[in-house]
Amino acid sequence: MILLFVSSLTMFMAGLVANFEYDLKKIIALSTLSQLGLMMSILALGETMLAFFHLLMHALFKALLFMCAGYMIHTMLNCQDIRYMGSLVNFIPLTSSFFNICNLSLCGLPFLSGFYSKDLILESMSLGFLNIYVYLIFYLSTGLTVMYSMRLLYYTMFGDFNLMPYFSVSDSGDTMLKGMGGLIFFVIFGGSFMSWLMFPTPYMICLPLFMKLMVLITVIFGAFLGFMFSKISFNDYSKSMSFYKFSYFSMLMWNLNFLSTFGVIFYFLKFGEKYNSLIDQGWSEYYGSQNIFNNLKNLSINLQNFFINNIKIFLTLFLIWICMLFL
Repeated sequence: MILLFVSSLTMFMAGLVANFEYDLKKIIALSTLSQLGLMMSILALGETMLAFFHLLMHALFKALLFMCAGYMIHTMLNCQDIRYMGSLVNFIPLTSSFFNICNLSLCGLPFLSGFYSKDLILESMSLGFLNIYVYLIFYLSTGLTVMYSMRLLYYTMFGDFNLMPYFSVSDSGDTMLKGMGGLIFFVIFGGSFMSWLMFPTPYMICLPLFMKLMVLITVIFGAFLGFMFSKISFNDYSKSMSFYKFSYFSMLMWNLNFLSTFGVIFYFLKFGEKYNSLIDQGWSEYYGSQNIFNNLKNLSINLQNFFINNIKIFLTLFLIWICMLFL
């Protein structure tokens, strides 16, 4: 149950944070985190074959999604901000088509590869005897996935191209296009093909009509909210800074970077800095190797001066000895 709680909360958090991001690579990485949370959640419920099936389907469309995103970033002169990527469908239509199909597969659009695994996971979860938390968090996370996918589609494919006034973007990479063209067939037809191979005996799922249509309702409602969320800038219409603070808090992944990564390494880095400045380059240098080196150097200089002036010192001592004898 701990694994189910943590993984479902991770799935919800990643989907929520992706709706406030503008970095293309971060959005795709957060969608990967969300899908990993979904896989671990269904694994915690005991459905190992479903988790493996969704892993394969996710690998198909996410590989193509990363290829399309990398090509888009490369042609945009390494710009990753989706607010600059308007009307890309007019400049790179083939890559944009592949990108949109992968986005729709990620949403769970019927009869694409992501639909077969996600629909089966949600229906098998609905069939189980689970509490309202699991039911709500699964469908909310699915709706958030559709929301950030629609938001990504809106910012990259519609609106104005905002990067440069005189800039040429085109589908010119033949090697990339051939690789993406080979993967698109698996994204479209791989779900049905793999479901026939992995599940020769289909799952027996008997649900009421409303629960059967719940996945489709979630996809449609999430797409509508994602479109409205992209079209209306809530920060502009907000009367206070509350929504801005919430969006900033969400972009920080609920302060998890301070609690996990930053919180763990900060004290060790601070200790390393103090150790280096005060001990390694400080007292140990003064009383340790540097002090020994200076003493040996001074001793060597004195001995060298002694041996260079050996005759003068001998004559001086001889004269002093003679004087002492006469006294």
